[in-house]
Amino acid sequence: MTPSLSPAAAGVVVADRCSKWYGHVLGVSDVSWTLRGGIVGLLGPNGAGKSTLIKMMAGLLHPSRGTLAVYGQSPFHDTAVRRRIGYAPEHEQTWDELTARELVTAMARLAGVPASKADATARAALDQVGMTAAMDRRVRGFSKGMRQRTKLATAIAHDPDFLLLDEPLTGVDPMARIDIVARIKQLGEAGKTVVVSSHVLYEIESLTSDILVIYRGQILAEGNVYAIRQLIDRHPHRIRVDCDQPHAVAAALAAEDHVARLSFERGAVVIETRDPDRCYDQIASAVLGAGLAVTALSSPDNNLGAVFEYLTGDGGRR
Repeated sequence: MTPSLSPAAAGVVVADRCSKWYGHVLGVSDVSWTLRGGIVGLLGPNGAGKSTLIKMMAGLLHPSRGTLAVYGQSPFHDTAVRRRIGYAPEHEQTWDELTARELVTAMARLAGVPASKADATARAALDQVGMTAAMDRRVRGFSKGMRQRTKLATAIAHDPDFLLLDEPLTGVDPMARIDIVARIKQLGEAGKTVVVSSHVLYEIESLTSDILVIYRGQILAEGNVYAIRQLIDRHPHRIRVDCDQPHAVAAALAAEDHVARLSFERGAVVIETRDPDRCYDQIASAVLGAGLAVTALSSPDNNLGAVFEYLTGDGGRR
């Protein structure tokens, strides 16, 4: 008998003190979390527990302790619930000798799509992810971006309500990334609940403002990405300006009260500021006013690693 774990009205996913370990290795530790819908970014470095949590939501792993429910039921035990889930794993281990259409058709059949409708369903899914022109090519010849699109097609072919996309942007070129992001956002706009994992903050920022930060199997923070980013901005925020005259940029900002430190690297100036928004505006004014040639503008702190440094108490080392 399938155990009923939580009322469906409580959320799409309800995890209650959920843990998973592999022998002596801890995958997820004491996670309590409710996902009510929309697009949510699952952020964490490699080995943080993202894939373990996703596999439990997909019904591929059973919690070692605690409970995890999807639509009020255990996805590990309930077949009907699993049919409402679409899953695109991080690592593809597919049949490379198949064409994209053959692969998506087979996965649609496994997800419960009738044989009479599977081919049409696969064609529609591949068209939705921009793979119509390549649908009859063998997967073995696909680029990373084409493989990611095909995986997304296998996840959406049976029209699930809940999508789990594990690192769907890894290894894709910038143009493919833009297109895949747009297609994932369309799924959210169509009413799907989507969990997208990544270890890159800006990838998630392009998709959603709702995030769950996981580290060493535990949830460190959840909610609006902009509120969580303030954890970084409480500390001096580094901005690197690569240009032909770094000393001119430094001179323009040296007297500003928000600038804590200026340092020079080869062909660049690194600014530590307590007010990043104001600093970016003043950098733009300095560059335009002096006609400088800027080749890159970046922030070493504008990444997930910096978030983790501060959340785990390591930010004070700088």
